[in-house]
Amino acid sequence: MERTFLAIKPDGVQRGLVGEIIRRFETKGFILVGLKFMNVSRELAQAHYDVHRERPFFAGLVDFITSGPVVAMVWEGDGVVASARKIIGATNPLNSEPGTIRGDFGVNIGRNLIHGSDAVETAQREISLWFKDHELVNWAPDIKSWLYE
Repeated sequence: MERTFLAIKPDGVQRGLVGEIIRRFETKGFILVGLKFMNVSRELAQAHYDVHRERPFFAGLVDFITSGPVVAMVWEGDGVVASARKIIGATNPLNSEPGTIRGDFGVNIGRNLIHGSDAVETAQREISLWFKDHELVNWAPDIKSWLYE
């Protein structure tokens, strides 16, 4: 099974959207295997956004993700990386379709509620940054046979 990393950013937490966001992935049929409610250290934020280090918006990304608590998650399922990106919507909420998280709740690119890994390789890197192996739960819900052949 494929895994992806998702993080509800400080704006999503402050706006009380944690339950709604988690619900969307649960009702899709993905399996939650890791969950943390945490404050992000500057070191973790810089490592997470390292790919953007040379871009002018890097400092703003780090400042924002460390400005309040986040909900870090690992989800599992067939095609979960690509499917999660569709559920999340375009990076800029103004370009996100209705029915997506950002399309329904986002208003500004700098406050776009949630991060989602953009590729399987990225997900593996991000999961290893945010979670230790023993923090992930390997389990199969009883409903799994009703979701997968």
